[in-house]
Amino acid sequence: MKLTAQQQAVVAHAKGHARVAAVAGAGKTTTMAARVLYLLDQGVSPKRILVLMFNRSAKDDFQRRLGQLAKPGQTLPDVRTFHSLGHRLSQSLCRWGALAPRRLLSADWQLERLLRQASLNVLRDQPERRDAALEGERLEALAHFSNLVKAEMAEPAELYQRLQFDDDTDYFPAAFKEGERLLHDEGAMTYADLLYRPLQALEADDALRSRVEGFLDHVIIDEYQDINAAQQRLLAVLAGSQAQVMAVGDANQCIYEWRGARPDTMLENFTATFGVATDYPLSMTFRHGHALALAANHAIAANRRRPDQLCLADNRNPATWLGVGQGSRFFLDALMDWQAQGRALNEACLLVRSWALSVPFQLALLQAGIPFRMLREDRFVFRLPLVQALASYLKLARRPALLHDPEYIHLLLAQPTPFVARERLRRLAHQLAQSQRWPERHDPVLADLKPIQKRTLKKRWALLCELPKLAAWSPAKLLHHVVETIEAQKTLKRAAARRDKGEEDVRLLDVLIEQAESVQDPDAFIELLERPVENQASGVLISTVHGAKGLEWPFVSVAGANEEDFPHYSRDNPLTDERLEEERRLFYVAITRAQEALLLLHDGGEHRPSRFIAESAWQDSQRMAKRLQKDGDTSDQPLSVLSPGLVKRYLEQAGRDDIAVAEARVDEPKAGYTSNLHFHAGQRIRHAVFGEGEVAAVEGSPDNPVIDVRFTQAGRRRLVAHRAPIEVLTQYDRRCEQ
Repeated sequence: MKLTAQQQAVVAHAKGHARVAAVAGAGKTTTMAARVLYLLDQGVSPKRILVLMFNRSAKDDFQRRLGQLAKPGQTLPDVRTFHSLGHRLSQSLCRWGALAPRRLLSADWQLERLLRQASLNVLRDQPERRDAALEGERLEALAHFSNLVKAEMAEPAELYQRLQFDDDTDYFPAAFKEGERLLHDEGAMTYADLLYRPLQALEADDALRSRVEGFLDHVIIDEYQDINAAQQRLLAVLAGSQAQVMAVGDANQCIYEWRGARPDTMLENFTATFGVATDYPLSMTFRHGHALALAANHAIAANRRRPDQLCLADNRNPATWLGVGQGSRFFLDALMDWQAQGRALNEACLLVRSWALSVPFQLALLQAGIPFRMLREDRFVFRLPLVQALASYLKLARRPALLHDPEYIHLLLAQPTPFVARERLRRLAHQLAQSQRWPERHDPVLADLKPIQKRTLKKRWALLCELPKLAAWSPAKLLHHVVETIEAQKTLKRAAARRDKGEEDVRLLDVLIEQAESVQDPDAFIELLERPVENQASGVLISTVHGAKGLEWPFVSVAGANEEDFPHYSRDNPLTDERLEEERRLFYVAITRAQEALLLLHDGGEHRPSRFIAESAWQDSQRMAKRLQKDGDTSDQPLSVLSPGLVKRYLEQAGRDDIAVAEARVDEPKAGYTSNLHFHAGQRIRHAVFGEGEVAAVEGSPDNPVIDVRFTQAGRRRLVAHRAPIEVLTQYDRRCEQ
């Protein structure tokens, strides 16, 4: 096993605590395994070493790697996840009488039942709020809040004030406390309690704490940037004053702040908790080439809460191609090119910031007959309840007989939620299917419904009766009418306990209507939305960026790279500096999943390309990579780049003093580029985001022209020339690009 000098330094760390800042693809699993074997060779007992991994998959991967490197029959230390550690600790505390034994609620339905009961109990005197409280998404938000209270060891009321929940959820702190009472009375606990209960007991009793200290000499923790406050505090208890703690991670990849993680955990908080530490960089990535390493460094550079460290590509890595394109058509063409090179589709992955952004790509793949698979099968477009309902509205316009089907009527009355209990909706749907008329005012099926609930359901029934008369409308026009009539956007925002969830549902509506605008045949669109497709192992994988953490693929496309989508924000939910940094870290994680090819996709039209595309300086990075490759650009002229300081630092660390760089500016002449800033048709230009294109027309005054440009990758665009980040290419530049 051959290690780099940086890896060897980590393995041979001598004394005290250590922080290891490992960039994406730095071989940290191998390094950590080598560290464990080094400690064993130094005579450390395997019982005095604890290795903690972030999840079961990472644990299994590490144990497999450790077993491959260990001597045959060698006794190895404990490798655990935090949950398994908490489970073991809970058992010990129960044996000692410090905790009462409890059974684990391991099934989703068990936790849902508990939260339903807690919500009903605290809203006992507010019956008009109960139906909304029992909605699936509201219960899911309450579960998230309850877990976060325990992850951050926070006071429920204080935490609630910090989070962006809607006003209708103001009962959450009380529901949390009621849930705790129910858990106590039933002798039950949740997964979050596996850490929460032992930590509460240990921090409250010094004598008990002393019983669990002193058993460890070395603790090694992977993905340290993703641990929460409870996990860090439990580590401090177990390590005590004796154990040496080695934290391995990357603050730039901290993307679980919504679960209680903080980038500062890997930075200032580590030394505040454990004391002075030796810092070790693992800066060399073995995943991708110089172009992507440079782009990743540019992409994260604007963050202030980050380590002062560059990612450097190993010279033996394959070259990584970077590109920017527009829409699903460009993505399909890229896939065809990939296959034409003899590559398999299952080597490709499409990443999205949120599942709603995957919808146009799912539909495009379905139409093209290209196999694909979803990381979560419930996110197939035709399995989403809201999509099923909208497709059913379209179908009813074509098939009036469906108005006599009670299950069909129930589906349309229930989506999006009218905040009415499911059983009552079923009774109403059966009555409507039989009578084909709205019930009288005093009908028992309407009893106890609030006026707003009655108005909502009556309006939906009127829409169902109207739809067969609108059969000639196009799918987009019909969907617009349905969405406006049922006030879908307003309802979705109200139904979602968290603002970002409501905004994602509204974005899903927008995406569906945008897709419908390109289709004139309603039956064809309905068939597309209802096509029974299953995951296909040979197909392209579609995943969220969060779901892709820790994984890699030869070909990665990042879709929906638009302002307001990625980074995610809205007028009601503006970006703070802290949230922008979190979004930027998420983008950094997304692009560093790629090995050989990275494609960034924006939507075009009204959607502005994401600022992250320009921040990545992908074109500068690709051009510099050509200079770094022996068979690439060998020109001795300085290469103009937007961030010469960063690039020079990269070159220094790569040991390349033979490449000169100069600062590129859009408003002054640059080395290698023409100083002629007068534009004319047929002129070739390069845009920092849209790439290369040709001027089609020039309008306005010569001093401040508006240019119409046909971009190779981004389509046709109109730009205010002197405000746009563009360069006019000379014949020399075009030869270099070729």
